[in-house]
Amino acid sequence: MKTLYLIVPLAPLAGSLIAGLFGRTIGRAGAHWVTIVSVLVAFLGSVVVLLDVSKGNTFDGNVYTWLTVGDVSLHIGFLIDPLSALMMVVVTFVSLLVHIYTIGYMADDNTSPGGYQRFFSYISLFTFSMLMLVMSNNFLQLFFGWEAVGLVSYLLIGYYFSRPTAIYANLKAFLVNRVGDLGFLLGIAIVFGVFDSLHYATVFQDAQDVASVTVEVIPNVPWSLLTLICVLLFVGAMGKSAQVPLHVWLPDSMEGPTPISALIHAATMVTAGIFMVARMSPLFEFSDTARAFVIIIGAITALFMAFIAVVVYDIKRVVAYSTLSQLGYMTVALGASAYPIAIFHLFTHAFFKAALFLAAGSVIIAMHHEQDMRKMGGLWKVMPITYATMLAGGLANAAFPPFAGFFSKDLIIEAAHLATVPGGNFAYFCVLACAFVTALYTFRLIFYAFHGKPRWDAHDSSQSDGHAHGGHGDDHGQDHHGHGGPPRESPAVVTIPLILLAIPSICAGWLVGDIALGDYFGSSIFVAPEHNGMAEMASEFHGVVAMVTHGFFTLPFWLVVGGIATAFYLYIVNPALPGRLRDRFALVTRILENKYGFDDFNQRVFADGAVGTGNGLWKGGDLSVIDGLLVNGSARLVGWFAKLSRHLQTGYIYTYAFTMIIGVVLLLSLWFNRS
Repeated sequence: MKTLYLIVPLAPLAGSLIAGLFGRTIGRAGAHWVTIVSVLVAFLGSVVVLLDVSKGNTFDGNVYTWLTVGDVSLHIGFLIDPLSALMMVVVTFVSLLVHIYTIGYMADDNTSPGGYQRFFSYISLFTFSMLMLVMSNNFLQLFFGWEAVGLVSYLLIGYYFSRPTAIYANLKAFLVNRVGDLGFLLGIAIVFGVFDSLHYATVFQDAQDVASVTVEVIPNVPWSLLTLICVLLFVGAMGKSAQVPLHVWLPDSMEGPTPISALIHAATMVTAGIFMVARMSPLFEFSDTARAFVIIIGAITALFMAFIAVVVYDIKRVVAYSTLSQLGYMTVALGASAYPIAIFHLFTHAFFKAALFLAAGSVIIAMHHEQDMRKMGGLWKVMPITYATMLAGGLANAAFPPFAGFFSKDLIIEAAHLATVPGGNFAYFCVLACAFVTALYTFRLIFYAFHGKPRWDAHDSSQSDGHAHGGHGDDHGQDHHGHGGPPRESPAVVTIPLILLAIPSICAGWLVGDIALGDYFGSSIFVAPEHNGMAEMASEFHGVVAMVTHGFFTLPFWLVVGGIATAFYLYIVNPALPGRLRDRFALVTRILENKYGFDDFNQRVFADGAVGTGNGLWKGGDLSVIDGLLVNGSARLVGWFAKLSRHLQTGYIYTYAFTMIIGVVLLLSLWFNRS
């Protein structure tokens, strides 16, 4: 099996290198075929690994030694257990469907010579990086995969490099993630300093012995050492998994092509932070403070990002803010010590969120790269397959039973309710309220884009529920306004991946008893005995049918129904009402459209502050001190002495003789005074 463990990540790497280095030789078809086959090999290998792990066969070993310094050896190795095996299957499955979907979506792409091949090379390299992250058995390799997915996402978000907005978006993603990665790197450095090892097993084994150790980050203020480590590691997760306030990069990443939006947001980069915290459960379980920090950040992200999705008109950005909210749900589960439930929601979310993104991309293709929902409407008649898959993903996203999202989100709400960690009650309120908001913005999208009167040729957006806002042309940044023929269903190369994603969006949640509430994860996830919320939920689980039946009588279900009914009334029954509500609550609308001012704050404080500091150092430091005082000042000082001494060099003999006489007199005076 060790050979297979190597094949799984190296196959996408080989496909990426072939498509990237020899893309012009093998052509467009060769590039997509070699990468698709390589990811297919990785997917099939991951399935075999998952089946082998389910029989109790795990692996924790090194592949080779990367570096040896004194007594310290740094290795590249794999940890194959239920957690990593499940992630491998999810990553490779979603990536495979995204690769296939990309053939249809990028068919007309002529961004640059060889750009089509370059794109396939990037997404295959992205898959390799994510696999290295989830399969690692040490912090060094984890950090390598962590940084690699960040680098490739930078390249993919800025794929349309001729568009200033795309370049701004990828730079923003890169810089914001560097902020989180600084905390992540500091956490890893402290782990190495304390445990003298970067190997997971060694660190986790000694974690309890370090639980009582304190350090003084601030003089006379003792901190638990494990709390400091966990908080720093979670800062990295806040950047990668887009938690408030490091979430600002993710909505702007919609500037990349839709396939990469699905790949980044569904099962790969943004879930890396969730996976990492679950993997580090043996550390987080010994710090209530760290878990309280995690659950509060997750609750804020879940609810407040969902509010923004209610006012956005760009179809991809609605789904992007939905991703932020769902990541907040996962983070709440992590803070509540419900790590298996967080991973289970990651599992179900991967399918229905990929389905939503790719269905949105199908709509964008049909609308000739128009993304503004105010210029859509009535699409269900002309795009029945896309509509059906979007509806399946939407019902799962809204947690309507028995769709996949119902099981994982219902358990997260219950986990927050049972959480004993500080901030648990606040988190419970947020995720409960978010059930209504999620259903509202999800079906706002569905009703707005697929139902009602067709607005394909409508240039005046005032007839819709608001004012001109949103809608950026995907790919080439063009706004076709419906020109180029009426919308029609996408080709099979686009719809088949949608159907394959819609199926698990419906039924993946039925594995709840095995993955979330069973003993599937075994020792790969650690939950302290005193954090018994998971055990209580498992004892009350009586099967999928019973959970679905009970779900119809719970508060979250009726909040979901209320959200769907509200969306139906606002956008189907009385479509003029949303516009009046926006005008009446203009301040709230402006706050939400301005995304709570995070971007403005970052621009004025950090960006403008950095520019202002740079200008101050340039004018005050470089021009005034270095050039003005040190360089030019020393020259002026020499010039002044030269000008002064020039008066002594007259060229007349009597002047020199007179000077000599004065000098002799002074010397004699000094001599006699000393005598």
